[in-house]
Amino acid sequence: MRAARLGDDDAFAEVVARHGPALYHYALRLVGGSAADATEATQEALISAWRSLEAFEGRSSLRTWLLRLVHRRAADLQRHRRPTPIDDDLLSTMARPARDNPLQSVLDAELLAALQAALDELPWHQRAAWLLREVEGMSYDEIAETLAIPVGSVRGHLHRGRKTLTLRMERWR
Repeated sequence: MRAARLGDDDAFAEVVARHGPALYHYALRLVGGSAADATEATQEALISAWRSLEAFEGRSSLRTWLLRLVHRRAADLQRHRRPTPIDDDLLSTMARPARDNPLQSVLDAELLAALQAALDELPWHQRAAWLLREVEGMSYDEIAETLAIPVGSVRGHLHRGRKTLTLRMERWR
């Protein structure tokens, strides 16, 4: 990062290569599975990162700072677009696929569809906090930094989001 801040294009290319795929996958989940929106949010965030390298003070991790930039760009896109459903393939990593059991495959697909529908209904910050915690594995502090909200708000968003998801997924328990 230091080399990139000094204008080394190759160093910034390394930052993009190292963090770009994770940024894109987070954006993809956040914007509801739209590859075009995820690509746009990721590209805009990386352009913003390049332009504001001097603004990165190192108080948070580079990953957290980049995820925050992606979050902001995705939020901007969502404010101007209608929500779209999450692609089942994005959620397939959350449920282990059934290899030799067709019935289990059908049940897994139904579970993922139900989870997709439940996630689509969550408010933006609850959805973002849930994805960052459960999919990205971030700490509460990292989520707070990424979403630019207090840790207490992260806890509240996660609590309400989990409560809603628990109610919506009741039949799958």
